[in-house]
Amino acid sequence: MTTMRLKNKTAVVTAAGQGIGRATAERLRDEGASVFASDLQPALLDDFDGVDKAGLDATDPDAVAAYMARFERIDVLVHAVGYVHQGTIEECSLEDWRRSATITLDSAFHVLSAAIPKMKEHGGSIVCIASVVSSIKGLPKRAAYGAMKAGVIGLTKSVACDYLPFGIRCNAVCPATVDTPSLRMRIDELAEQMGDRSKAEEFFIQRQPTGRFGTPEEIAGLCAYLASEESNLITGQAISIDGGIMI
Repeated sequence: MTTMRLKNKTAVVTAAGQGIGRATAERLRDEGASVFASDLQPALLDDFDGVDKAGLDATDPDAVAAYMARFERIDVLVHAVGYVHQGTIEECSLEDWRRSATITLDSAFHVLSAAIPKMKEHGGSIVCIASVVSSIKGLPKRAAYGAMKAGVIGLTKSVACDYLPFGIRCNAVCPATVDTPSLRMRIDELAEQMGDRSKAEEFFIQRQPTGRFGTPEEIAGLCAYLASEESNLITGQAISIDGGIMI
């Protein structure tokens, strides 16, 4: 069930083509916000109605600066760009590590640093999509991913501290395993290694005490709450939405 609690708000959502980013952009739109949805693959946005659509490579600081320059005001920013490298530190090459840093951590730096000047005059809410996986709780084969998402959490807390005087809140949403196209791709990769798709899927499900994957819509609901004025006392937090992993 949705309300119109974001009416007259301008919301910018990155990686909005699918998965958590798409579900969040849809939820913010349904809550009354004017949503500007971007993605590295703009074709993924073709069927997305009721939003402004644009292609954006969030790892390119010049492209990000040019995109953010179009806004006079940003009330809500949801940064959902990320890359999941699957492997231990021994299975992570320097190229894998740098790619993880470029996509997950550098993109957060570029997007937040370009958006914050648009928010300083009137305040607003920033939500970074981080992860509980190996950034808050260690889980297998997530060395690079966990390190980068931990960096996103650190950036979130720093931004929250520095920009509280400007009325800007910044929080990190930390899901566990969510049923997205990215997850399905990783299950396919593991199934090829294991030679058994059901065992590959069980590898991911067994991490969840609830015995199921989360849904993008469940994550979007938390993002919408953090975007709204109902959450005005919440800033600098890494909020787990994890199916009981942190119990």
